[in-house]
Amino acid sequence: MPMLLKGSCRCGAVRFEVQSHTPAPYQLCYCSICRKQQGGGGYAINLGAMNDTLKIEGRENLGVYRAEIQDDEHPACETSTGERNFCTRCGTALWLYDPTWPELVHPFASAVDTDLPIPKERTHLMLKYKANWVEPAIADGDKAFDVYPEESIADWHKRTGMWVE
Repeated sequence: MPMLLKGSCRCGAVRFEVQSHTPAPYQLCYCSICRKQQGGGGYAINLGAMNDTLKIEGRENLGVYRAEIQDDEHPACETSTGERNFCTRCGTALWLYDPTWPELVHPFASAVDTDLPIPKERTHLMLKYKANWVEPAIADGDKAFDVYPEESIADWHKRTGMWVE
């Protein structure tokens, strides 16, 4: 059975729960969107979950942010299809949903209240866009990428034996 993740915003106006086969907080994203929206340590950690299991209390307190992207890979400014959901009362970043992959939702590990499994290794991605003051703690066995790895969140969990049936 997938793991039940329960989460909330800082003020408690929004609470959610969702089922996840991929609950290990292993993937650290250093892009400016993740870092500035909710990554105080210079990165954010997104989990994977099944969108059709997402239950929300306090939906009326949700806001959605769609980032504008312009960088080396996107020379012309474009609006992301990713919908970053947050609490309009306290500003807590809660999850990312992208209609490109409608079966998935990506809760931010920082908003999850459930104890999460400890990853066996970490993947550091979008290092090309990290802030100059950030010194990633890349341990032996970790993987590091200038942009995105080819390995998906699901594939990583399966390879490392952390997939939750």
